[in-house]
Amino acid sequence: MKPVYINSAKCISAQDTLEDFDFKQLQPHTTTLFLNAIAPNYKEYIPPALIRRMSKTVKMSSVAAQKALTEAGVEKPDAIIVGTGMGCEEDSEKFLKNVIENNEEFLTPTHFIQSTHNTVAGQIALVQSCHAYNFTYVNTGSSLEMSLLDASLQLQNGESNAVLVGGTDEKAARTMELYQLNGTIKKEAYLPADYLNAETPGVIWGEGSAFFVLDTRRAENTRAELADTCFTNRQTPEEVPEFIRSFLAKNQLQPSDIDVILTGFSGDAASDTYYKEALPAFGGSAQLYFKHLCGEYNTASGFALFMACAILKEQQIPEVMRMNSNTPAEIRNVLIYNHLLGEDHSLILLKRC
Repeated sequence: MKPVYINSAKCISAQDTLEDFDFKQLQPHTTTLFLNAIAPNYKEYIPPALIRRMSKTVKMSSVAAQKALTEAGVEKPDAIIVGTGMGCEEDSEKFLKNVIENNEEFLTPTHFIQSTHNTVAGQIALVQSCHAYNFTYVNTGSSLEMSLLDASLQLQNGESNAVLVGGTDEKAARTMELYQLNGTIKKEAYLPADYLNAETPGVIWGEGSAFFVLDTRRAENTRAELADTCFTNRQTPEEVPEFIRSFLAKNQLQPSDIDVILTGFSGDAASDTYYKEALPAFGGSAQLYFKHLCGEYNTASGFALFMACAILKEQQIPEVMRMNSNTPAEIRNVLIYNHLLGEDHSLILLKRC
């Protein structure tokens, strides 16, 4: 099969990752329940008349996508594929609020139109005047991974050359209130969060948007090779080692061949058990974690993929992400293992170009 390369990676997150990104600038977040994405000056990228009609996730995605295409030297992609777990939450809440307050009468369609999950991919296509394949995957914690798989299949089958792939999610006030009520979000009393040795339930919630240009052709700025990705909805902690072993065997690798494993420890005592079951097989690898930097959200694996690309490109390991002191002489293979509160387990394998 043809190799699939990640020719650019751009990310808007709770870290300053969009411009002049430096590992030393990364700061952990443990004392607040909600993390806001650091927004760029949108007026530099989007006409003011459009900005006021865009939700947060549409603005983040439009800028990240535009920057990714520019970095890859692609004027118009052959396909646009976006993964999102919750879509445009803010507009969804506004529409539902109007339905209730107006007794389902005299409703303006704007918030409904902009609340659909495929608004992001559609808006990017409009800006790029792109009439090619346009698809949105909505599968909670596996949304980005499904998008990557779709893009890989299209590239390997010769249906596309350059594919824009992204993962994006925003947080909205009412949804966060509900997450607090059902225990998804940590209680204030449980702060500061201990991500690696959690004894309390709940997570710190974040948001962000990460976009990548995938291609079968290498470019000057190629970050990494996307070797493989897979996902499963549910499994027990005891099944995790075999899940990972089978995935690596499919790619003719052993755990000892993985130089860096990047895990999604979230600070939730129950679901972090899965990561603890996975790590013993990687005793010789550099073990890293990432959600103390970006928070938990449906497409947080986009931030992990962005970081993994940077690690492979720079051949450096950010100290703030370390779980052990192992430092490989060369970083060739990076494995990302993530799940969302114990469901939607995914593996992404990257290789150095």
